[in-house]
Amino acid sequence: MEQGLSVPNDGGLRARSSERRGNGWRLAVGVAVVILAAVAIAMALTYCAKSPQPGAGGPGAGPAGAAGRGQGRSRGAGGAGGGAGGRPAVTVGVAKAALGDIPITVSALGTVTPVATVQIQARVSGLLERVGFKEGQVVRKGQLLAQIDPRPFQAALDQAVGQLRRDQALLANAKLDLQRYAALRAQDSIAVQTYDTQVALVRQDEGTVKTDQAAVDNARLNLGFAHVTSPVAGRVGLRQVDPGNQITANQSTPFTVVTQLDPITVVFSVPETAIGPIASHGGSGLPVTAYDRAGGAMLSTGKLLTLDNLIDPTTGTVKGKATFSNPGGALFPNQFVNVIVLVDTLRNQVVVPMTAVRHGPQGDFVWVLRVDRTATQRLVKVGPATPETVSVVSGLAVGETVITDGGDRLREGAKVNLPNPGGGKGAAGQGGAGQGGAGQGGPGQGGSGKAGGGRGAGGHRHRGGAPGAPAGSPAAAAG
Repeated sequence: MEQGLSVPNDGGLRARSSERRGNGWRLAVGVAVVILAAVAIAMALTYCAKSPQPGAGGPGAGPAGAAGRGQGRSRGAGGAGGGAGGRPAVTVGVAKAALGDIPITVSALGTVTPVATVQIQARVSGLLERVGFKEGQVVRKGQLLAQIDPRPFQAALDQAVGQLRRDQALLANAKLDLQRYAALRAQDSIAVQTYDTQVALVRQDEGTVKTDQAAVDNARLNLGFAHVTSPVAGRVGLRQVDPGNQITANQSTPFTVVTQLDPITVVFSVPETAIGPIASHGGSGLPVTAYDRAGGAMLSTGKLLTLDNLIDPTTGTVKGKATFSNPGGALFPNQFVNVIVLVDTLRNQVVVPMTAVRHGPQGDFVWVLRVDRTATQRLVKVGPATPETVSVVSGLAVGETVITDGGDRLREGAKVNLPNPGGGKGAAGQGGAGQGGAGQGGPGQGGSGKAGGGRGAGGHRHRGGAPGAPAGSPAAAAG
């Protein structure tokens, strides 16, 4: 009995299991279809949002261009929204070619070098009594810097003077004896040897007096060395010895250093290729300008003194020296500066801004703005330049307008827009009311009829709109 009932129960379970599996597959397929449909709709909406509206010639075009959708694809060219071949006009910056002067210069990095740097050292040993300057003070030539105790040197001078006077008295007495011996010899009253001995004694005393005189001069000189003065006019550095210390003559460490600041020189290196131009334009005396290390601030102007007589074979440069007046101390010793030597000036050259010249496979060229506000490319030959302007040797005439900004987006014959500081954008965007009131619609090509043939205020005529649209209506001048 139980065995007979087990067969139908087993078949029912299998049927219900098969039914559940079928329902699960159908549910999965349905969900997948819904997801794919949603993705397709999202992609279609995205494409429609990005694609241009048929019949919209520019941002200012209105619903009047919608009638051309089924009869042809319209391409906008109205206002600022369209250019030649459907490309929008490019807003560019312009400048006119003019006559100007181009300086020929040689730039170099130099080091400020004082004309004189003097290490102040004591010439005599002694006690430093006082200092006659403040650190960093500008002193005159001959101004007192330090005073060494003069008393020992004064005593030595007095001693030398006393010895000199003693020996001078002995010399005077020897000369009187020689006169007496000369008279006795004439009378043949003394021996010749006695006379000759007296002559030698006089000469000996004369030599002694000379030695004493030299000792006096030396003692007086040492006394003067106790009074230390500045040998040049300049700025005093830091003091190395304080008053009250014993200083030694000609010691290794200087007492202080005096640096002459006005005038001052700059030593720099120029390439060997610049030797010829500098020498051919006079060499010494050429104007030289010194700028700070960053090259932005001018420090002083001077003139070239000379070029060195040898080229450094390791660098291929030659040293030059220029002198500058430096009353305000703008140039400081050992300061790094940028030096510009003005070699020559080219007069009445055709110059344009540096940004106007571009480089292509065929060489340098500029974009020239024509009267109809289209751009054309023209090859030019450039010459010397400055950081802001460049001279044009050939290919451009004075008064022609060149494009300085926006040239990367130009093609031959492209329409351009010039900056208009007084204009603005209309409510409907560029090419709308900002261009002259009501928007400028682009011509819809392939439309079924004319949109009333009207113009907005300052706008272009709309074509390709819906038939029968009145002039000036939103369909004709929606911007």
